[in-house]
Amino acid sequence: MDKNLDKLEKEVSGLVAKLQTLKQEVHKVVVGQEEVMDQLIIGMLAGGHVLLEGLPGLAKTLMIKSLAKALSLDFNRIQFTPDLMPTDILGTEVIEQDESGHKSFKYIQGPVFTNVLLADEINRTPPKTQAALLEVMQEYKVTYAGKDYRMDRPFFMLATQNPLEQSGTFPLPEAQVDRFLLYVKIGYPTEQEEEEILKLTTGKMPDSIKAVLKGKEIIRLQELVREVFISDDLIKAISQLVRSTRPDTSQVKQVIDYVDFGAGPRAGQAVIMAAKAHALMNGRFSVTPGDIKAILLPALRHRILLNFKAESEKKTADNLLEPFLKTI
Repeated sequence: MDKNLDKLEKEVSGLVAKLQTLKQEVHKVVVGQEEVMDQLIIGMLAGGHVLLEGLPGLAKTLMIKSLAKALSLDFNRIQFTPDLMPTDILGTEVIEQDESGHKSFKYIQGPVFTNVLLADEINRTPPKTQAALLEVMQEYKVTYAGKDYRMDRPFFMLATQNPLEQSGTFPLPEAQVDRFLLYVKIGYPTEQEEEEILKLTTGKMPDSIKAVLKGKEIIRLQELVREVFISDDLIKAISQLVRSTRPDTSQVKQVIDYVDFGAGPRAGQAVIMAAKAHALMNGRFSVTPGDIKAILLPALRHRILLNFKAESEKKTADNLLEPFLKTI
């Protein structure tokens, strides 16, 4: 029994060390944004998808491409535009003729069939095309002409979007937003970080990024995340917190005043899985309240729909959730 435990601890410590090396490789070309990078890795470990929002020029795309380079996985990028069609993402059927002249349909897989998918500026395409990703994100398969085509594992999607206030953007359907495990907001760098960015991007080319994690290691990390312990008390606290975001069952005045629809059961699942991933990433096999606090905002902010009163008073989901952090 002790030998098995020692073996597991050695395995976990080795994989956690590789996660630190992974971040070091990405930081060869990305300055700062430590918290954002942690949340991208948490999404990967928890087997979920991550939506990254920020103004243009804040290295969203660069960060995701750099992370993909540090993984020994297939990577595809889809640049979302207003004229993008669902077949441009999922693929399409073409007529194929063999040597005997027999014609048949052949399915040509689209760029979605990969391990790491970058959906760049996902909200610059209309909802019809955005919805093409719903089945892939939830069920990890594409159904075309009555046939199912499974995705290779691991598979996770990292999407970037520009703030909705910018011109040429379309809001993501609520059903699709809810399928993102985390919704990460990226802000401006600090003064020191900005100076480092200027030096890095205007001097000699940085060292190339080396791949440090293999697909089977990521799958093993995802298995280990599910084995991380979380107490019944913390599960109950998470359940009560999620239920408190719903105006029909909440006793929180701000929720009653400003929320149209609160978070559903998928929110609690996201909080637990992300908290487990955060614990494992820090070399622990048990979830603490600190793990929950670290991921609460990105796990819940996109699952709360505010009413007109909140918008008129410029309230955000983060404003409503911050008091909940003190209750964990």
